[in-house]
Amino acid sequence: MRLEQIQAFLAIAETGSFQQAARQCNVTQSTISRQIQNLEHDLGMPLLHRSNQAKLTIAGDRFLPRARRICQEWATATQEISDLVSGKQPELCIAAIHSVCAYQLPPVLQNFCRTYPQVQLRVTSLGSDRALKVLKDGLVDLAIVMNNRFLTASPEMVVDSLYVEPVKILMAANHPLTAYDQVPWPELLTYPQVVFKDGYGMQRLVQEQFQRQGLSLNIALELNTLDAFRGVVRQGELIALLPQGAVADVHLDPTLAIRSTMDPVITREVVLVTTQDRLSIPPIQHFRSLVHQMKLTDPKAPILSA
Repeated sequence: MRLEQIQAFLAIAETGSFQQAARQCNVTQSTISRQIQNLEHDLGMPLLHRSNQAKLTIAGDRFLPRARRICQEWATATQEISDLVSGKQPELCIAAIHSVCAYQLPPVLQNFCRTYPQVQLRVTSLGSDRALKVLKDGLVDLAIVMNNRFLTASPEMVVDSLYVEPVKILMAANHPLTAYDQVPWPELLTYPQVVFKDGYGMQRLVQEQFQRQGLSLNIALELNTLDAFRGVVRQGELIALLPQGAVADVHLDPTLAIRSTMDPVITREVVLVTTQDRLSIPPIQHFRSLVHQMKLTDPKAPILSA
C-alpha cells in the first residue's frame, strides 16, 4: 500500500469520477485506475463500483475515514519535519554539569534566546554519566560534560573538546592543610573527604587517581550540589576534590580555601556532546556554534561573546 494509492482513492471518493480524480492528482486516468486496482488487491476487496459515477462499496465506505486519517497524519508529519529543518523547534533541551550550569552557561543561554526567542530552553544540571545517558535516550539535544570516552565512543556521537581544567582541594579557611601550597597526596589520607555521588564522573576520576597512587580514598559523605559541598566543608575537617571551575569564586568566601595537589595533578576535559542527526537542526547548530564562538578555554572566567 502506497500513499499515492490512498490519495487517488480519496480523490475519487470526493469527485465521484476517475477522470476528475486523475486531473486533481495531476496524473493520467490509467494511472489512477492502476493505483486503485493495486490498493484493492492489497486490501482484498473492491472499494469502488465501476459505473457512470464511481461509488464506494461497503469496504470503500469503511476504508474512507481511515484513508483520510492516514493522509492527515502524513500531512502533519511532513509539516513537523519541515518545521524542524527550518528551525521551528518548540524546545531545546540541554544537560550540563553543575559548574558549567552555575558559572558559564547563563551568558550562552541569554545569547541564544535573543536569536531564537520562540524556542523554549530547558536546562538540567546532571552528572556527566547521567547527562550522556539521557542524551543517548533522546531526552536532551546536547550535553556539556566531563569527557568519558567509554560513553561517547560511537559513530553517531559528535564530541567537541571545550577545555581542560585541574582539580583543586576545597577546605575550610582554618583547615590544617592550608599550611601547604601544594598538598602531598599522602596528607589527603589524614582527612575524611566529601565526594560526588556514585555515577558522577568526578567520583570515578578521583577514585582512579587514588588507586594509581596506591592510596585508599577515605569517603565520609556523598553529595551532588556545589552549595552542599561548600556548606559541609566549611564546618571542619572534611575536604573535597573539585574541578577548578566549581571553586573559581572561593576567594570571595573568607570561610573557605583552595589548594593544589602535588604532582600528579588531576585534570578533567569538558566537552560538548550531541549526535550527528541533531546537527542538521538550526537551533542546535546555533547553540553549538555559540559555545565555540565564546571560547570555553578558561574555566575561571565566564563565557564572553567573541
